[in-house]
Order: sequence, then structure tokens, then C-alpha cells
Amino acid sequence: MTHPDRQARAVRLGPRSLAALALVSAVGVAAVGWPFLVPPESQVAAHAKDAPWLFAGLLVLLVAVVAATIAESGLGPKAVAMLGVLAATGAALRPIGAGTAGIEPMFFLMVLSGRVLGPGFGYVLGSVTMFASALLTGGVGPWLPFQMLSMGWFTMGAGLLPGPDRLRGRAELALLACYGFLAAFAYGTVMNLAGWTFMDTNASTIAFDADAGVAANLARFVAYCLATSLGWDLGRALVTVVLTLVLGPAVLRALRRATRRAAFEAPVTFDAPAG
Repeated sequence: MTHPDRQARAVRLGPRSLAALALVSAVGVAAVGWPFLVPPESQVAAHAKDAPWLFAGLLVLLVAVVAATIAESGLGPKAVAMLGVLAATGAALRPIGAGTAGIEPMFFLMVLSGRVLGPGFGYVLGSVTMFASALLTGGVGPWLPFQMLSMGWFTMGAGLLPGPDRLRGRAELALLACYGFLAAFAYGTVMNLAGWTFMDTNASTIAFDADAGVAANLARFVAYCLATSLGWDLGRALVTVVLTLVLGPAVLRALRRATRRAAFEAPVTFDAPAG
């Protein structure tokens, strides 16, 4: 018997989907963290100029494979329709703050959508939304696979937060606001790691140095974050918190009402014409 308060999920992750997510996450961690995971004398460090490009190419393929695997395992027509609406809304929200530090309203929508629709749907939504917004704004480049993966993680994480069926009201908003604040910084840190390795060592003293040790590169990376993105990440985190607290109740109600009406977990049937 289904519990009346049990929240429906647009996508139920099966073994294949979980295995694909684990694979792409492991490769993603290696793709952004390799400067701190390999010694200076390794072959990866010897190809420091090529490694970011190779990882970017590999990631875009793996992100596509994971999205296809999740879609094949449980993304029905109702969920596809919901995905299209939310991805289009998120892509349209992203350019609103273009050129203004930290005004990125799409992040709060990703948090709330992942919370209501679950981690599987959240991962696909985050990746597709970032891809669509890149096409809309002309932001296609070697950074896009990292953005898609990071936003997939960001949105999926909201679906993994505790109490999806019972926690409501101010306690839930506080949880989502805290998660949005921390995840906004985490997203910025991941993107800093991805972009940091593209810098020319000779052009800056805070760029990644393939000949330096982990401690020296960690100091360079911290300086890089402070110099290039701290203000932006803080602005993104604060905007996400404010929008979650102000608009969160209405958006959560709308998403949950749409989810109930869509009845994702009910099979779609077609009746034969009478006569």
C-alpha cells in the first residue's frame, strides 16, 4: 500500500542508471581534481596542456550516456514534458543576471525542482538546462561539459536531501536555503577547478603549475578562487537563499501540484475506440 504522503518521483533510478551515475561522477571527480591527485612526475602532469581538453571531450560523452540511460530506464512522456518546461524556464532565467555578479536565479529553481522531482530527474534536468542555456547565450566551449556535470550534481543533490515526504514549511525552506548556499559555492569551486588548468602558467602566478607539488598548487588554487570568483560565488549563494525563502513556498506548491496531477508513476494507457 502506498503511503498517502509519499512523494512521487518523475524518475526511479534503476541499477543501470545508478551504475552510469557512479561512473560519470568518478570520471568527473578525476577530471576536475587531477591536479591534486597525480604527482608531478606522472604522465598526466606531463600532458597538463592536453588533459583539460581530453577530460572535457570525455565528459560530454559520459554526461550524454548517463542522461540517455536514465531516460531509457524511466523517463516517461509526462516526465519528458515536465523536463522540457523546467529546462526552458531555467535556460530563460540564466541570462537575466548576465554581467551582474551573482544574480543567477536559475539556481534556486534547480534546487526546488530537484527537491520535488527527485535525484534522477534532477540530474537530467540540471545537465539539460545548462546545455540549453549555453545554446541560448552562446556560451558553448570546453567549459560546458563541466557546467553540465556540476549542475547535474547540484540538482541531484537537492533530490537526495532528507525528509522529502514529511518535511514541510519553514524547516524545509531552511534546509533548501542552506543547501542552496553551500551548493552554490561548491558549483563555483568545481568550475574554478575546471577553468584553472586552462590558464597559462607563464601568464600568472596563481595558475596551475604541473611541476609544483600538491601544497603549492593548493595555495595557487585558493588564491585563484579569491582573486577571480569569490564575489560571484557569494552573490550566487545569497541570491539563491533569498529567492528560495521568498518564492520557495509558491514554487514548491506549484511543482508538487503538477507532480500529483501528472501521476508519473501511473502507467499511461490508451483505450481502444468504441464500436
